[in-house]
Amino acid sequence: MNLKAEPTLLWLRRDLRVADQAALIAAVHDGPVIPVYILDDETPKHRRMGGASRWWLHHSLMSLDKDLRKLGSRLILRRGRADTVLTDLAAETGAKRVHCLHHYEPWWRNAEHAVAKTLDLVCHDGNYLAPPGTVTTGSGAPYKIYTPFWRALSAHMPPPHPVAAPDAIPAPAKWPASDTLADWNLLPTKPDWATGFVKEWTPGEGGAKERLEDFLPHASGYDIGRNLPSDELTSRLSPHLHFGEISPATVWHHVIEAKGDATIYLKEIAWRDYAQNVILQYPDYGRESGRPTLDALEWRTGPDAASDLKAWQQGRTGYPIVDAGMRQLWTTGWMHNRVRMITASFLIKHLLIDWRKGEEWFWDCLVDADYASNSVNWQWTSGTGIDPNMFVRIMAPLTQSVKFDAAGYIREWVPELSGLDDAAIHDPDESGRRPESYPAKIIGHREGRERALAAARRTK
Repeated sequence: MNLKAEPTLLWLRRDLRVADQAALIAAVHDGPVIPVYILDDETPKHRRMGGASRWWLHHSLMSLDKDLRKLGSRLILRRGRADTVLTDLAAETGAKRVHCLHHYEPWWRNAEHAVAKTLDLVCHDGNYLAPPGTVTTGSGAPYKIYTPFWRALSAHMPPPHPVAAPDAIPAPAKWPASDTLADWNLLPTKPDWATGFVKEWTPGEGGAKERLEDFLPHASGYDIGRNLPSDELTSRLSPHLHFGEISPATVWHHVIEAKGDATIYLKEIAWRDYAQNVILQYPDYGRESGRPTLDALEWRTGPDAASDLKAWQQGRTGYPIVDAGMRQLWTTGWMHNRVRMITASFLIKHLLIDWRKGEEWFWDCLVDADYASNSVNWQWTSGTGIDPNMFVRIMAPLTQSVKFDAAGYIREWVPELSGLDDAAIHDPDESGRRPESYPAKIIGHREGRERALAAARRTK
């Protein structure tokens, strides 16, 4: 170990862990380490973290600081533009080098370039199964379609075995000043809409490990569980992976060592890599269609569309499976895999509202709001993406609800309907048993479908 006199800065973003953290290991090798998290709302601009993500961040940073202190270190908090803060912090402490994990969102790539102009920035990989941009075709071109991407990525798997956390982290001779986490006001207060989050989640590396351990016995059943919201067998690791509280390599190796074939789940982990490769090619994918020909689609606007959007956001559409999903999202900051597709399709095709409106709402409400995954998933559903589900393929939410046995899920999240039996609960209007407290459908399935198909025809 080279124990230099000057410390090294460890720049943390969505990599809030001490195990399998390549930047931390490298920084410890250099000598004294100053871990720093910068709340940078200026660099992302309109892509600053949404409310649910900020709630998660608060608790994740608390957890990380506790873990660092066990290793003889601590977390320094600063606020402002990342490049400016790091430059100032280096001047304060005498640090010349910064270690970090690569991030591929366009604003973080810009920030890394800016930091590298004034400091010795050393970027490492570790947030994905393979570094984005390295899985390419035979001609060296990046993949646009997921299936061949998965086949090519599989040839590089398994990823390297995860590296244990260091036994200790050397501290600097003097710690720089730090902000107080509470002063960042990341938690909602008036009102506190996150009470359901507290019951659902344990942010931090310890919480991530518990989630993984709970999931492993069920990993081979994911292929079925991901479609059954009432009998859920999903891992719920997505927010932990998003904030880097656990590495995908750690998840991969534990899953392949568990009993049974969990290939379908591993393909979901690979989807994160695919999404990052997409935004690497198309940095504006969160607002610009991957298929410009569909820019001519006539999305509904005006007061009626705004009213429908609000009904969708509040889970008051009259479609129980849709409303259950939207209420689960608001209450817990998360939504079941199958239901995400149903609710997104309903907004885009039944209500003919621009996919960007849905993407924005999910960005604010999801604890796992990820720029790449959120953008790719919404553009897949809308048919505007580079590898999409065609726009004219319209999900029938009532049929989906019956097919995937969502009755129990609806009873949990739409209590107005809890007294209905399975035959009536999926479509209370059709059964003639809709209670007065539950709204009628804001549009009929056939009417919404025909309106969407007509709009698609006009683009041609």
